[in-house]
Amino acid sequence: MDIAVDTCVLEQGSELADRFTRASTWERADAQWPSHEQRTLVCCRVLAETHDVRTFVFAAEQGKPFTFEPGQFVTVTAEIEGKPVSRCYTISSPPTRPYTLSITVKRAPGGVMSNWLHDNMTEGSTLSAYGPSGIFTPSAGPSEKALYLSAGSGVTPLMSMTRAAFDLGQDRDIVFVHSARTPEDIIFAKELAALEQVSRTLRVIHICEAQSEKGDWQGPLGRLSLDLLKECVPDYQEREVFTCGPAGYMEAVRKTLLDGNHNPSRYHQESFNFAETVEVVEAAPEETASAQPCFTVRLARSGKTFTVDASQTVLAAARKAGVPLPSSCSQGICGTCKTTLLEGTVEMKHNGGIRPREIDRGLRLMCCSKPTSDIVLDM
Repeated sequence: MDIAVDTCVLEQGSELADRFTRASTWERADAQWPSHEQRTLVCCRVLAETHDVRTFVFAAEQGKPFTFEPGQFVTVTAEIEGKPVSRCYTISSPPTRPYTLSITVKRAPGGVMSNWLHDNMTEGSTLSAYGPSGIFTPSAGPSEKALYLSAGSGVTPLMSMTRAAFDLGQDRDIVFVHSARTPEDIIFAKELAALEQVSRTLRVIHICEAQSEKGDWQGPLGRLSLDLLKECVPDYQEREVFTCGPAGYMEAVRKTLLDGNHNPSRYHQESFNFAETVEVVEAAPEETASAQPCFTVRLARSGKTFTVDASQTVLAAARKAGVPLPSSCSQGICGTCKTTLLEGTVEMKHNGGIRPREIDRGLRLMCCSKPTSDIVLDM
């Protein structure tokens, strides 16, 4: 009897693990809260993670549950010094706890939004947010064995994935290697230790560049290297790798894995530092603009129109014409400017901010779409 029960549990765990990495598990997330739909969030808790990192926990003003894939981000908007400012932050909470949504934010020197959140966001405060977006999710690389590599605030999407896997009781084989400046800078240290203690298949490894203030750090010191990876995760070549952190960190990790003969097709990375990206409005040189064909953009719902030449993106032309369109990163990453193209054609070159199924439904990113005809947008 006991053996039969154990076998059943194992079979159920295997099914849950498969479901976790299957795209169809989460495919309705963007349908229930589209990335171009803005909602009001109400802050219900602020947690201090480290001396310069805080988690802001939100509930929906309407009381609706949140739907997203673990690893995705939202674009939040606030009025700062009289101007609307939008930034992207990865969701650190799991979709398995649907009535709250958390972002974990490091106070960045000169960071407009991060400093405003730390200084102003308290329980009861409200914040506007566009729906979840991003393709850095478990379904990007289905596998029974995963290796999560993060540094600094890059821990947040991987924490969402880890929490979701734990909540589903799937015992997914995860090795989580996080790099921090010092032991005092390790985000979610206590929670990860608790999860590791009760999970059969989660291993957590912290690497610190410098010793703690007390000088009692017993873990690895320095930076992630191939030798350290081989020592700590000898089967790393068999694992699907997800990495997130500063650009320099991810570049070093990618090179380390290539040097260690890890299959590049099993490597996935997310750039989290676009959260403080300053939007740059592109402009075609005056001497070449007149040589480009011009097209008309009409917004179906507002009735507004403006012109755009073939060298400009729709977003850049809208700004030049004084027509406000939702946007954040301006690099085809965040998905905030996602809009339905009702008529006409555009050439779009994006950086992962839109899914193939969304393109099939007629959605386009205005920040990286250049018109090839007159167009009509559902706005």
